[in-house]
Amino acid sequence: MESTDGEKLPSVSSLVTVFEDSSSPPRLCSCASCSSPRSPQTCSVLRTPGAAPRVRGPGDTQHPQGLRPPLSPGPWEMPPAEQAPISRPRTVSRSYLNSLKDKLSSGAWRRSCQPGTQPESGPQEPEEKRIVRELLETEQAYVGRLHLLDQVFFQELLREARSSKAFPEDVVRLIFSNISSIYQFHAQFFLPELQRRLEDWTATPRIGDVIQKLAPFLKMYGEYVKNFDRAAELLAAWAEKSPPFQEVIARIQSSEASGSLTLQHHLLEPVQRIPRYELLLREYVRKLPPAAADRPDARGALDVISAAAQHSNAAIAEMERLQDLWAVYQRLGLDDDIVDPSNALLREGPVLKISSRRRDPMERYLFLFNNMLLYCVPRVLQVGAHFQVRTRIDVAGMKVRPLPDSEFPHSFLVSGRQRTLELQARSQEEMISWMQACQAAVDHIERRNETFKAAAQGPEGDAQEQELQSEELGLRAPQWVRDKMVTMCMRCQEPFNALTRRRHHCRACGYVVCARCSDYRAELQYDRGQLHRVCAACYTFLTGRVLPEEREDRRRGILQKGAAAGPDGSVMSGFLQLLGDRWGRNSSRSWCVIPRDDPLVLYVYAAPQDVRALTTIPLLGYQVTAGPQGDPRAFQLQQSGQLFTFRAETEELRGRWVEAVGRVAGGEIPEAPDPAVLSD
Repeated sequence: MESTDGEKLPSVSSLVTVFEDSSSPPRLCSCASCSSPRSPQTCSVLRTPGAAPRVRGPGDTQHPQGLRPPLSPGPWEMPPAEQAPISRPRTVSRSYLNSLKDKLSSGAWRRSCQPGTQPESGPQEPEEKRIVRELLETEQAYVGRLHLLDQVFFQELLREARSSKAFPEDVVRLIFSNISSIYQFHAQFFLPELQRRLEDWTATPRIGDVIQKLAPFLKMYGEYVKNFDRAAELLAAWAEKSPPFQEVIARIQSSEASGSLTLQHHLLEPVQRIPRYELLLREYVRKLPPAAADRPDARGALDVISAAAQHSNAAIAEMERLQDLWAVYQRLGLDDDIVDPSNALLREGPVLKISSRRRDPMERYLFLFNNMLLYCVPRVLQVGAHFQVRTRIDVAGMKVRPLPDSEFPHSFLVSGRQRTLELQARSQEEMISWMQACQAAVDHIERRNETFKAAAQGPEGDAQEQELQSEELGLRAPQWVRDKMVTMCMRCQEPFNALTRRRHHCRACGYVVCARCSDYRAELQYDRGQLHRVCAACYTFLTGRVLPEEREDRRRGILQKGAAAGPDGSVMSGFLQLLGDRWGRNSSRSWCVIPRDDPLVLYVYAAPQDVRALTTIPLLGYQVTAGPQGDPRAFQLQQSGQLFTFRAETEELRGRWVEAVGRVAGGEIPEAPDPAVLSD
């Protein structure tokens, strides 16, 4: 580096010497073309025809025309073109060259060029004051754009609307919302306060108190932000619909004041301003010295600005919620009964509907709102609405619980006043998620209505009771018993057939009954008092009318015992297949139950919800042995020449059946439910 300095010093000294030589009295011209010595000012060769005499400046050298040495262009210069005018050099003073030589010789130039160094001409401006100055400069530019929006765009469009009647004034007011209030606040209050405080910064170096006093008024931006998307839609629609509207906007946009920006860009400025305030003020607080007097006020102002930003963000979130809600309503067909801007969509998704009549579940779609659950069917041709609403269930009074069903895993029950649905999710996690979302909606609406009461929830066995409580009969849609779960009428115990005794459902209790036992109609409150088919027992309860007694007195037989016994109501229950009856034929699956209130007998039913058993087997004294060779799922009951062979669905269930039957056959009567022995 020192050798470099040594090389630079002679060149600078030579430059000063040249300058001193050039400043000496002018000499006579020695051009070869001049016939006599004359001053260069009067030389015809050195003067341009028609031009005033040029005073030779420092650095000019005396060369005749044609003998001037060509200068090679530098990397930043363009090569000289033919007949290009010779650029005149800028004058350099002697004091400047002397100071340059002193600076190079002293090495001060190296310190001034290092990164992070500042010139020593004056004191450095504090960081917090620089941020305040930036805030003031951006505020001045922002007020200018607000003036353009309110006093130019807004007023010109209003004037055109009043004169031409080509578009309504209300459209203009909706587009610009409360921009006039925002402009007046910033132009008359916020900007003047910032200007006065910065001018008096030496005496009062603080802005926290000013912002803290005026920041609450920034909440007016919430209305503007909430209306922004609607304003953009109106602007685009009327610019296409009304030529005078578009002409006014185009004329203002082409002006210098608009800065080649569209009206949409200018309308976006207020939306972005509040976050800008928060960033600058946060940086200001960070740069303040720890002992600065403005630190408490600045922190308070930052909290107020952050609250205003959150208020603006909440308005944006509300606007996005309404947009999403409107999109959902469009998918549902914009039915007047469901369109409500106060609703909130909590969850949506596909589920499977377990039918009481069909064997296979059906594809359905649920929309859970804060006040209702919509049970929908996807449309085949999704033109317009994508779903058809089948049932609306009010969240108020809705109940949800899991269904312990081995045939349909991950199933749950949604019971509302309008309808009760048996649904199946795709996984255990999805089922839990649906149940939690429904229960959260129920809890929220109960807390809002201040009628929430902690209901004592019984064990899982209580949830399996199909029959409604008497006080809810007719007020809530029942859970229908599936057709395949019964083989006989659940009231008169007569077996069903396809011709003379078909299945019907009581709309009050959900039982599967025959036509004779359900030949009654009663008003049901859950369906707005409409008349529906009900069984004889529900008809008597709902109407208070006593039916005439049947002529034939049917006494309860030994086989008339309900089959639907849950884990807590039975020692063991589940499906078994009876192999080899008296004719050597294998039967279909049967529902077998060892009831807790009659633990020494095995009841065999045709279906889980039958009220009369096909047969009974007294288990006391029977021996439980393994089944035929080669069948690990079978076991046998043997006593005095009687032999029953059963086959379970899995080896694990076979082991549980063998253990339970062996205990009962040995005379052991369990007194309490065994958690290890559950129904399948």
